[in-house]
Amino acid sequence: MSWPQRYDPLGSPLWSTAVAALPIVVLLGSLAWLKLRAPWAALAGLIASILVATAVIGMPVRMALAGAALGAAYGFLPIGWIVLNVVFLYQIVERRGLLDALRRGVAGVTDDRRLQLLLVAFSFGAFMEGAAGFGTPVAVTGGILIALGFKPLQASALSLIANTAPVAFGALGTPIIALQGVTGLDLHALSAQVGHQLPVFSVLVPFWLMWAYAGWRGMLEVWPAALVAGVSFAVPQFLVATLHGPWLVDIVAAGSSMICLIGFLRIWSPPPARAGAGRDDSVRPPGIVSEAPTAVPARAWLPWIVLTVLVFAWGTPQVKAPLNGLSAPRIPVAGLHNLVERAPPVVAALTPEPAVFTLNWLSATGTAILLTALVTAALLGYGIRELARTWVSAFRRARASLLTISLMLALGYVTRYSGEDAILGLAFARTGFLYPFFGTMLGWLGVALTGSDTSSNVLFGSLQTITARQLGLDPVLMAAANSSGGVMGKMIDAQSIVVAGTVTNSDGQEGTILRYVFFHSVALASLVGILVMLQAYLL
Repeated sequence: MSWPQRYDPLGSPLWSTAVAALPIVVLLGSLAWLKLRAPWAALAGLIASILVATAVIGMPVRMALAGAALGAAYGFLPIGWIVLNVVFLYQIVERRGLLDALRRGVAGVTDDRRLQLLLVAFSFGAFMEGAAGFGTPVAVTGGILIALGFKPLQASALSLIANTAPVAFGALGTPIIALQGVTGLDLHALSAQVGHQLPVFSVLVPFWLMWAYAGWRGMLEVWPAALVAGVSFAVPQFLVATLHGPWLVDIVAAGSSMICLIGFLRIWSPPPARAGAGRDDSVRPPGIVSEAPTAVPARAWLPWIVLTVLVFAWGTPQVKAPLNGLSAPRIPVAGLHNLVERAPPVVAALTPEPAVFTLNWLSATGTAILLTALVTAALLGYGIRELARTWVSAFRRARASLLTISLMLALGYVTRYSGEDAILGLAFARTGFLYPFFGTMLGWLGVALTGSDTSSNVLFGSLQTITARQLGLDPVLMAAANSSGGVMGKMIDAQSIVVAGTVTNSDGQEGTILRYVFFHSVALASLVGILVMLQAYLL
């Protein structure tokens, strides 16, 4: 028997919105202010979400529990699978001393940690976002920053801030493709509109990242490099998104940024950092690494070269489609699949919500990372027993985070299928003239809730276009704003924070990370909202 979602269960938009927000308040409040460990905070948020769904909105208990189970399964595959295998690869490399060799290699490009941060977290992280997405860039760059000598909390927070501007075109354009699927708008028009919004922030984010890390003065000392990294990313991002489409935007832009930044650093270096900077554990400037670069063995680069090639290959349709054909059975969730119906005004007519778990373990990005780990282990002379011990060690390190991620996704899926997300979205849609700003913030909220720009676009893309038409706004603009605003929510979604904390060995510090990045997330999302307001009414 089908169940249509209810968007005003209490007969008052204000109270219905307040109750729908309770699971988010419980989750983020438990992490940031009650300072609960992430698994307990996620469990508290999940329980709150199920209670709101069943006791207030009227969702059948069986459907709520089925939604939670589907979310938990998705939390492990593909998200948790990425985390587990990144930790596995990291430990394989670490036990052979290659992380120290990698640090010397990056120092061969520049021994200034501010510039290392630009190169690794912004430029290389953008490439990983474009190739894989779904938490991969934060996981990979966080581990590399640790190897370069960054403190765990630094590596976590800064990786999250850096992973913003590329997100809308991540995983070979998946968020934009999904947005087109739920809105029916022209794919190239959506790609071009996002390509007109995000390049502004592709230039801004490197400066913002330097300011967050080194303060205003430290940022001014390296502004030429930040400008080169940002502009060499933004220009190809604009051109490819506008003239070609969403598929290769990040790959081309990130490659351009890395090449231009490395070339620029061959002919330019900043003034010496202030003496004594960066001796504490906070996110402050650690200054310059004093050692001179030395020759680096080629095998120090090998794991990362193999990782880049395999992750990129795994993201292409030519590889992904055959692997899905071999290993991707689609499993409809009994008692949930096509039984929940989204209702007007979120959609034009009653629309069944599919609930299918795709067991795509072979084509998952985590499998490409696992293959990288196995190839690296073979090249480094690992025996089967040592490799097994390393995997067990990696699992023990990641197991709490795997549980947390599954609980977080369970919460997100209950929110989605119960309509709690739509209740919050409709509150944003009632803002009238200010809707371009708050519609952008709706995308931010969607990513903060679900951990994915793709999921946020699927959840709110239709609502954005319907509301835009009612208000006389361009539906392409508002659909694109959902994705562009969403990228700034990526740094505060609990899933990304847990991934960053796990890889950088900052388990238990999720609340500290959240408190640090929250301001940056809200401030940048607000700037995107202001840009969309200008596009809507002036430009």
